[in-house]
Amino acid sequence: MSVFGAFPRRRMRRMRSAEFSRRLQRETKLSVDQLILPVFVHGEPNLKESIPSMPGVERLGLNHLLRLMDKVSQHNIPAVALFPVIPMEQKSLDAKESYNPEGLIPKVIRELKKKFPDIGIITDVALDPYTVHGQDGLTNESGYVLNDETIAVLRRQALSHAEAGADIVAPSDMMDGRIAGIRSALDDHNYVNTRILSYAAKYASSFYGPFRDAVGSAKALGSSNKLNYQMDPANSNEALHEVALDIGEGADMVMVKPGLPYLDIVQRIKEKFQVPTLVYQVSGEYAMLKAASATGWIDEKSAVLETLLCMRRAGADAILTYYALQAAEWLNE
Repeated sequence: MSVFGAFPRRRMRRMRSAEFSRRLQRETKLSVDQLILPVFVHGEPNLKESIPSMPGVERLGLNHLLRLMDKVSQHNIPAVALFPVIPMEQKSLDAKESYNPEGLIPKVIRELKKKFPDIGIITDVALDPYTVHGQDGLTNESGYVLNDETIAVLRRQALSHAEAGADIVAPSDMMDGRIAGIRSALDDHNYVNTRILSYAAKYASSFYGPFRDAVGSAKALGSSNKLNYQMDPANSNEALHEVALDIGEGADMVMVKPGLPYLDIVQRIKEKFQVPTLVYQVSGEYAMLKAASATGWIDEKSAVLETLLCMRRAGADAILTYYALQAAEWLNE
C-alpha cells in the first residue's frame, strides 16, 4: 500500500507505463494522408537550383519535378502544391503572365496530370511571383494594392489553372471578396468541381523570408511590406471573420499560415466552423528546424514529427510542409 493509503485511485501514469497502452489512449494520429508537399518550379526543364535558406529544398525544372513526383507517388502523399519561379523579364505591373494559358504553371499542371493523374495538384493563386514590385496584387501610383482590380486578374489566373487541370486553386492574396470572384468564374466556365482552398487566415509574418527567396519576390519587394492586406499577428477574432466570409463565398477548405505560432487560430477555426482546415508549416519554420538540427541542438526526426502532430492536435486536417517526403518515410518506418 502506498504511504498515502488508497490515494490516488486514478494514477495517470499507469496508462503511460507501456507502449501498448500509450497507443490505445493516443488521441491524435499523424499519417501520410495528411501531408501535402509544396514544390518550387521554374521554366528550365533540366535545371535544379538549391535554396540556401532552405537546405534540402530546390527550385526544380519539369524533368526534375517528374522525378520528385515518382517519390511522392511511391510514398502515397495525396497532393502537391505548386509555386512558380518567374524570370524578371516575365514580370510586369499588370501581372499578365499569371494567366497565360501557355505559361509555366499551366504547362506543369498538364504534364503532371498526364503522368500522375491520381495525385492532387494545388496551385497558388496570387500575383507576387508575377509583379515587378513583389506585391500580391496590382498597385496604384502610391504603391497601395488595389483590391477589386486585383480580383479581376486572380479570376483569370484561377481559370487558367482550372483549364489546365488543377484540382485545387488556392488564393493566397488576401484580397476582400476574391473567393466569390473566383468561384463565379469557375462555375461560369463549368469547373464546378475545381476546389478552392482559401488562405483565409494568412498573417503578415516574419516567417516567410526563405519562401520569398525561393520564388524570387524578396528582391522585388525590397523594404516594402504586406501589412495592408495580410493579417496582423496580434489578432485572433479577425481570423474568424475572414474564415466566415470565405466559407460564405464558396471556399471548400481554409488555410492558416504560418503554422506552429498560430495553432490557437487553427483550433478556434476548427471548433467554430468544422470545415476542412489546413495549416502551412512555412519556410521560416522549416529553416529553423533545419538549422537547429544541423547544430545537434535538436533531433530532427522527433522534433519535426512532434510539430506536425501538434498541428493535427490543434485541429488541422492536412499540413503543407517541406518535410512531407521525409515525414512520410519516417511514418512508414
